[in-house]
Amino acid sequence: MYHTWMRYFTPSPVHHRLGLVCLGVGLQHGTLPTVGPRTLDHHVAIVISAGRGWFATPDGRRHPVTAPALLWILPGVPHHYGADPETGWDESFVDFTGPATATYTELGYIEPDRPLVPLADTGPARTAVGRIARAARRGNPLLEVETSAAVHELLVALRRARADTDADGDPVLQALARDAFLPLSVAEHAARHGMTPAELRTAVRRGAGCSPKDYLLGIRLGRAKELLVGTELPVAAVARRVGYDDPAYFSRLFTRRVGTAPVRFRDRQVRSVPGGWSTQIPDPNDPPLVSGWNG
Repeated sequence: MYHTWMRYFTPSPVHHRLGLVCLGVGLQHGTLPTVGPRTLDHHVAIVISAGRGWFATPDGRRHPVTAPALLWILPGVPHHYGADPETGWDESFVDFTGPATATYTELGYIEPDRPLVPLADTGPARTAVGRIARAARRGNPLLEVETSAAVHELLVALRRARADTDADGDPVLQALARDAFLPLSVAEHAARHGMTPAELRTAVRRGAGCSPKDYLLGIRLGRAKELLVGTELPVAAVARRVGYDDPAYFSRLFTRRVGTAPVRFRDRQVRSVPGGWSTQIPDPNDPPLVSGWNG
């Protein structure tokens, strides 16, 4: 069982001169069908935020994928990947192209030699993808420019999130972000890092300006918002996926912090971004186009 929401569009030649243009965006969840082997003529950044699966390189070797992770699909390079049939995975993807891809590659933001990249945190990247999804509403006259700006933002977010080279990253915050959805108390998180709760509070306040509880809560609620908008999971299932076994407690907490109940939040957001669910993966050689969005 899986769910998918996608939008594809065709920026005009003028918009291509922005350097990066977005060709499509999607949010998918569950035991998704295997993709490929296939070859595309543009880039795709696939952010895996939960679950596991595999990715096959052009030489045919399969590599395990465990969230959080990034898959780079490069133009002209065959690719083949799939989610684990038992766990599935959650993915956000953005198709893009443009002359600036060469510069981003030269600067190391896009890595042709490393199609599978471990991430420390997917939150900022998913925020950028969400901005593209919100811009993809019918009749938006700023669609191409808004989504182009968000692709730039996405590449920067992905560069910062790389687990092994994030020079500015705080290892304690990265580990908390990675483990945020586990049913652990602050004391248990501290113990995992060989720290006392007081030491953890000091480290998190220094790095994030808030308490460990608020830092973890922000990550959990951010993920809950994405699942409410990007999937048809019941509220109870969303609660479990972000670390709450008691859906009533989760609903009260969400309502208090966000200002609206989870069901109302989903209703409002879904109405603002047109679309629906489909169990069909578009043919990559003949993707659907949304009329009225050409420049």
